[in-house]
Amino acid sequence: MPRRLLVLLLGLCVTAGCGATASGGSTPREAGPPPEASARAVEPAEAARAFELLDRLDRAWRERDCPAIEELTTWAENTLGGRACEATRNGRPAPARKRYTDAEFFLPATVGADRWFVALARRPVPAYFLFVHGGDDWRLAAGPIPVRGEPREPAGGAVPADDPGTGVEARLAPQRYLTYLTDPAGVSGVTFPKKDAARELFDELVQRPRKVRPDRLASDVRLLVGPERALLLPGGGALVIHALEIEHRQRAGPGRTSLRHPIYGEEVLRGFTGKGRAAGLTGTEIVLLVTEVSGGAKLSTVAARSSLADLTTG
Repeated sequence: MPRRLLVLLLGLCVTAGCGATASGGSTPREAGPPPEASARAVEPAEAARAFELLDRLDRAWRERDCPAIEELTTWAENTLGGRACEATRNGRPAPARKRYTDAEFFLPATVGADRWFVALARRPVPAYFLFVHGGDDWRLAAGPIPVRGEPREPAGGAVPADDPGTGVEARLAPQRYLTYLTDPAGVSGVTFPKKDAARELFDELVQRPRKVRPDRLASDVRLLVGPERALLLPGGGALVIHALEIEHRQRAGPGRTSLRHPIYGEEVLRGFTGKGRAAGLTGTEIVLLVTEVSGGAKLSTVAARSSLADLTTG
């Protein structure tokens, strides 16, 4: 079957958007090579204080305090706190949030105003967090991103932007996810290990249109523009934090006035739109990813989380 026809049948289309470490309360690990004169590392105590904003953020979600969520977040988490927070005021349950502790901080040297760090919390389950300084205070950019399998511990330093090897592969990692998820025929050559989260997401995109018949479903996959970050791994390679945006458009089949198999439940639909039924809906999901890039441009998903950011009817 021609690839163009196969892509249309699957309903997939693409819009290309295209150091030191420390443990909370413990002694910092041995620092890497001295940073450039213009670079400055986040101090362990500063990172520990920034990590504490998670308690304030959890309280804001419990209280449906959308302005506080807006203030405490940026990038992906800010997107997930907009319409999604408003929906909790309309009856949608607030996200269940765990209290994360036993954090280890990976503190790369940064240049100028670009200050950021990654935290790996061990309890209650391992999860990554990305914090970015917004000019006046720290904000959560991504997290929690639950670990699948064993967590990877960076060597501490950020991947140099001008690195001709690891730097290039780290920058290409998000685009390779995009290529993989929008290539049903598999001609691109991008692959992931068995049981990888990327494979599961691909299977979901392929199978969902079949499962909702006679409804019609099409999906766009694109990169979420923002502060993608990469840290060096011991022995080579990189750990990359990035995100995808997936838009699902579901419409009722011919002759029908409402969806037969809506991909989102009535409670979710009512929270976002005030309606329990619809002839069509458009949902936007954010997929947060932590990816290991190893020798030979091999990719594997270390951590992943998918959340609904917006839902409209029509």
